[in-house]
Amino acid sequence: MSSPMPDSIKIAVLDDYQHNAESFANWSSLEPAAKTVFFHDNVSDINQLATRLEPFSAVVLIRERTRFGAGLIGRLPNLKLILNIGMHNAAIDLEAAKTRNIVVSGTEGTDFDATAVLTWALVLGITRNLYSETASVRAGGWQVGIGTDLPGKTLGLFGLGRIGQVMARYAAAFRMPVIAWSQNLTADKAAQHGVELVAKDDLFRRADILSIHVRLSDRTRSLIGEHELTLMKPTAYLVNTSRGPIVSEAALIAALQTGKIKAAALDVFDREPLPPDHPFRFLPNVLATPHIGYVTEGTYGQAFQQIVENIAAWLEGKPRRVMG
Repeated sequence: MSSPMPDSIKIAVLDDYQHNAESFANWSSLEPAAKTVFFHDNVSDINQLATRLEPFSAVVLIRERTRFGAGLIGRLPNLKLILNIGMHNAAIDLEAAKTRNIVVSGTEGTDFDATAVLTWALVLGITRNLYSETASVRAGGWQVGIGTDLPGKTLGLFGLGRIGQVMARYAAAFRMPVIAWSQNLTADKAAQHGVELVAKDDLFRRADILSIHVRLSDRTRSLIGEHELTLMKPTAYLVNTSRGPIVSEAALIAALQTGKIKAAALDVFDREPLPPDHPFRFLPNVLATPHIGYVTEGTYGQAFQQIVENIAAWLEGKPRRVMG
């Protein structure tokens, strides 16, 4: 890639794990006003990040792969624009950005079906033991377990927002009754989606499959802990495609190790990428995927094109899709 023109700005795209962000939008349309650099690794050390990003005026974040807190923002004197996939990102300190007059722009039109589809893939994968069955085939073996039937089993939704509502619609195809709880959910809203509102403890007691669909915030962090997991049936499954810190990691590991619950399917974690020696990589009753709920061709195509549009608009002094 050629060096930027003296009067051009530099854009950093972070955590492009799959080396494909460049192919989903026309980044060259921003030239010569802006030149884009794509980074394919994950750097969590704040000193390394500050050194890497010091020359850049704009930074593109792919969801929460890199935390952009006040400490990092304060060390980037050239930063003027932060771009994000989606219109919410708990990893961005919006107040710190506002204090520095840094514009934060997101993308609209999130495909809520994408995460719900992956959630159902995980439900099917874990209840039919696909993680152990495929491992057996690869190792030269054959059948090693017996699957769980879904019809008649109770799906418990921890949250009935847009993704939870899609989950409830899909549950009908599997002839599963659906119950739900969240802090602001009403019986009328639940009934509109064919769902029964229950008390929080009852959700954990009754669910055969508990699926988490609330947004991470100070209010929901560690909202599921030892008490809630102890209430669950020993035959129950927990599925989390929302955010890792909603569930106490230590409590979940203990519940899985001691058989308080049967198994868990997880797409999100407290720390991402998941450390190489983390128990979730090795526990035999865990089906783990690398935070791919939103990673689809449709989502990426729409999001990165909007990010390029946002940069072009900002360069013209007319920021679009501003967050916060």
